[in-house]
Amino acid sequence: MSDHDSDQSGPVPMMQKLLDNPFLLLFIGVASPALIYLVWGLAEIFTVPAR
Repeated sequence: MSDHDSDQSGPVPMMQKLLDNPFLLLFIGVASPALIYLVWGLAEIFTVPAR
């Protein structure tokens, strides 16, 4: 056996923690389009010319 397998016990990178959490990915996948469309809608409302 090699000694290289035992070196995997270091700290887990932040991106791996993010990608290993399915509920966080679900939240990001739902919240990011919602925020984009919200900002887009507000921009459309504020750019409507006044009568």
